[in-house]
Amino acid sequence: MADTSDLAGETDYQRVQRSPEFQDLRRRFRNFVFPMTGLFLVWYFVYVLLANYAHGFMSIRLGDSAITVGLVLGLGQFVSTFVITMLYARWANQKFDTQADALRREIEGDVL
Repeated sequence: MADTSDLAGETDYQRVQRSPEFQDLRRRFRNFVFPMTGLFLVWYFVYVLLANYAHGFMSIRLGDSAITVGLVLGLGQFVSTFVITMLYARWANQKFDTQADALRREIEGDVL
């Protein structure tokens, strides 16, 4: 696509933004990212609320060790962050990046 605007005064950016391919990319991105973000935020705030208001529950020892429910859930925060990152990377590599790269090549005029 050239840098000049078309007859209606629309820029290349506006034309790409309106394109069905770009809209599909945005929809697919939002369908993955928004639910995953919501899930993580709920999990995070439940942990914070439990830590703040459920001291008895969070201090329950698991077995005869020094490990508590709060420690396990806190470490689960780190684990869930890495799991979400891995899920996103796999999803992007398999279902998103190919279409995004094709659209980029079309926009930049590299289509063969």
